[in-house]
Formats: sequence, C-alpha cells, structure tokens
Amino acid sequence: MLETRPDEFRPAAGPDLQSWGRSLKLSSMDFEVVGEITDIETIAVGQAIRELPRLRKQYGQGRWRKLKGVVSIKLPSGRVRRAEVHWYEAHGIGREEIKRKRYLD
Repeated sequence: MLETRPDEFRPAAGPDLQSWGRSLKLSSMDFEVVGEITDIETIAVGQAIRELPRLRKQYGQGRWRKLKGVVSIKLPSGRVRRAEVHWYEAHGIGREEIKRKRYLD
C-alpha cells in the first residue's frame, strides 16, 4: 500500500465525482472542479500511455488509463469556465493528476 502525505490530494476511487470538488494543486495550476465530468473518453490504455513507467513508479502497478472529459472549473479569480480536462486512473489506485487542457468557452 502506498503512503500518502497529509498535504497531498488524492481523489477517491470509484464513480463519486463530487470528491473532485476540492481545490486541486497540480503542477502550477490551481482550480476547483464544479459539477460532474461529462463526455468521458478513454485516450490511451496500458503501454500506449507515454507516462506509464512514471505512473507505476509513483503510484503503483495497475491497469492505467488516460481519460479526458468536459467539466466546469472554478479559477482562483472566481471565474467559472467549461474546460477539457485529462487525467490518469487505475483500478484500486483511483484518479490522479487532473490537468486542464483547454477552455471550451
């Protein structure tokens, strides 16, 4: 079992997207997911993921998938915008590293 630092955000595994409603501090971006992620699509699975060795080293073995979807995000300024987001997830590990890729409005 991997240990998690108390200040590290790790979304819960499973379909409960409301757990993503907290501020995410990933790389240099801060934002809050507002509502549910829709239009979810799988981008890559297993060896097709370029970051697979790093994901396995950092979070552990699992059937890793890279996904994308559309969601409303709240920016530090308070503005709410629709955006496409990408993230990785694996069964038994959960969702990791959500990133905003582009604004849709």
